[in-house]
Amino acid sequence: MKTKIEEIDQLIKETLTEEEAKFYDDLEEQSVFAMIAGLYKGKNLWFTVVMHIVNLVAFGFLIYCAIEAFKTESTNELILWIAGFFICFTTMCMIKIYAWLQIHRNALQRELKRLELQVSSLSSKISEEV
Repeated sequence: MKTKIEEIDQLIKETLTEEEAKFYDDLEEQSVFAMIAGLYKGKNLWFTVVMHIVNLVAFGFLIYCAIEAFKTESTNELILWIAGFFICFTTMCMIKIYAWLQIHRNALQRELKRLELQVSSLSSKISEEV
């Protein structure tokens, strides 16, 4: 299976111009770390930074709630500290889910650009033949 994909990629690169081939190479599969670094590029950089700062604040408050829950002697206070703990935990989970959704959105955009490039290349080849 891998050889067929490599053969298809080679055929695509042969039909592209030099500039298009370079652009096509930039659209290759990325590692997880490259995908995470992709969050810090583009128009939403500020939102990603704010999101991570909120995540750190929620983590700090989560630790504080856990410590205070162990110190308390009243059941009502214990319930409140545990509720704060779970609210912080849920907030952190939601922020991480949002980040992963953004990573997948970037991967999907990269694949769409790759597909657009292939369609453009094929349409130019067809128009040359006609």
